[in-house]
Amino acid sequence: MGRQGAAVVKKARRPEVRLPVLRAFEEGELSPDGDYDGVEFRDLDFDGQDGGGALFLDCAVTGCSVTETRLSRARFVDSVLTELQGVGTELVEASLRDVEVVDARLGGVQLHGSVLERVVVRGGKIDYLNLRKARLKDVVFEGCVLVEPDFGQAALERVEFVDCALKGADFSGVRMKDVDLRSAAELDILRGIDCLAGAVISTAQLMDLAPAFAAQVGVRVLAPGL
Repeated sequence: MGRQGAAVVKKARRPEVRLPVLRAFEEGELSPDGDYDGVEFRDLDFDGQDGGGALFLDCAVTGCSVTETRLSRARFVDSVLTELQGVGTELVEASLRDVEVVDARLGGVQLHGSVLERVVVRGGKIDYLNLRKARLKDVVFEGCVLVEPDFGQAALERVEFVDCALKGADFSGVRMKDVDLRSAAELDILRGIDCLAGAVISTAQLMDLAPAFAAQVGVRVLAPGL
């Protein structure tokens, strides 16, 4: 896009998480509407547990299993989530503010209707991430792999994809403002190619996406003489 294009793209504000001295989690299981302040959760099995509506403030969650863990409407604030693993984690209408997600290995995470503000997702792989109707502001996906992420009807503002592989992304009905896709390691858009207004892509990405753009406006691309 050149120097002028780069100048008009607002950068995402990254979280600055400084955790206090933490106490170990000793309660055995999560509780709905629980209040966890300054707690360390390390190498625990939360599979199938219910922590819906809970508040996690100044927490570190490391190496925990969260298969089918119910965390709808949970709030994570000033926290670091490292090496989470699991399938079908439910975070519907959850809130993440000033959060770092590092080296996650997750599948089918349900974050639709959620709110993410000043969040970094760094490393790891997330399959079938559901962010439909979510609101993302100041979010960075960095060095991670997202397989068939669903951003349908979501609102993205100051979102960056840095060395991140997007495979089969769905941007149907998405609303974008200052979304920077130029540094994505791979940009494969399955649906919503017509909803990229407000995003910035590189010249090379434009060439790769040209057939999809042409198809969207009904233009056929053929070699001369055919």
